[in-house]
Amino acid sequence: MEANPSGAPGLKRSLSVWAAVGLSVALMAPSMAANINPQASALTAGRAVPLTFLIAAVGVLLVAYSFVRLCQYFHHSGSVYAFVGATLGPRAGVVAGWGLLGTYTFYAVVTASAAGIFGTAFLQAVGIWKNPPTWAPFILLAVALALALLLAVMPARRGAGVLLSVEGTTVALILVVTAVVLVRLLAGNAPGHEHFTWSVFQVTPGTSFSALFLGVVFGFLSFAGFEAAATLGEEANQPTRDIPRAILGTAIFGGVYFVIVTAVEMMGFGTGPAGVKVFTNSPSLLGDLGSAYVGRWVGDVITLGTTISAFGCCLASTVAAARLLYALSRDSAGARGLGAALAAREGIAAPGTEASSGGPRLAVVRDEAGGS
Repeated sequence: MEANPSGAPGLKRSLSVWAAVGLSVALMAPSMAANINPQASALTAGRAVPLTFLIAAVGVLLVAYSFVRLCQYFHHSGSVYAFVGATLGPRAGVVAGWGLLGTYTFYAVVTASAAGIFGTAFLQAVGIWKNPPTWAPFILLAVALALALLLAVMPARRGAGVLLSVEGTTVALILVVTAVVLVRLLAGNAPGHEHFTWSVFQVTPGTSFSALFLGVVFGFLSFAGFEAAATLGEEANQPTRDIPRAILGTAIFGGVYFVIVTAVEMMGFGTGPAGVKVFTNSPSLLGDLGSAYVGRWVGDVITLGTTISAFGCCLASTVAAARLLYALSRDSAGARGLGAALAAREGIAAPGTEASSGGPRLAVVRDEAGGS
């Protein structure tokens, strides 16, 4: 089935389920999130950081189920723009679409900044740039944004493969370090005489219900981007099968990954007040654990991996934002907006010019079971 049967500019179906998984995993950036997000949860929830991520995982799976059900009926590069537009109306869909577009756009800039910060820290740690000035991260930020723009214009299939490979390599390294830390905790020879304990899933006495759920907020933020595969609805070979699998699979993987990794992180630092304080002040949780439990070089490698993960998230955000902007522009009313420029470039009538009203035109494609 064609992505847009009206004859407007369309997207080519050429992506497998792994391309969709690559975009969602890269935008979620589990390796970067596991390094810098749990500290914020610890500020309010104390040692119960893994519990906050477990609660967040349950909530995310409920949201993921909604995406899965919608993706089984609609495949559209506009993601929530199409879903909300088809269920609540075009105007609500436009608001949702622009909201998500803004999120992906600003997230690209923020994660490029993270790449600059971690990249500078890595260069300083290995002695390549011993005394970087305060503006050094901005140079790497600019490089990250320029490189993301360059790679974003590559064929989607190739770019998604790069995203999945980069993030997968970093996650694999993190899991190896996590396994080493866990083995040493179980063996009783961990630094600082830390040990394995289930208390990380118990709220510290005196912690309020609201403080616990404030920590859950940062758990939710760690899953941000798991829905990105929905923007490939017009490019996947079998969208009603592959996109739901990619979204649900990424959400399940993220839930298991974050709960296990944060539990080992908290046990590795220690569940007492002193350990929690060091945990919250750590600039890179897994980098510090790798240095303490394995060797300093491991911490440096993880810092490099986190830099690459942040860049991958920037690239994935750019790719997803581009598709959202494309969908919004293509469906814009009349000659206003970027849809006219896209149409002119293709040598066809501007999308929406046939509409008699001034409202947005939402061309949502449904699968064969749902009708068109």
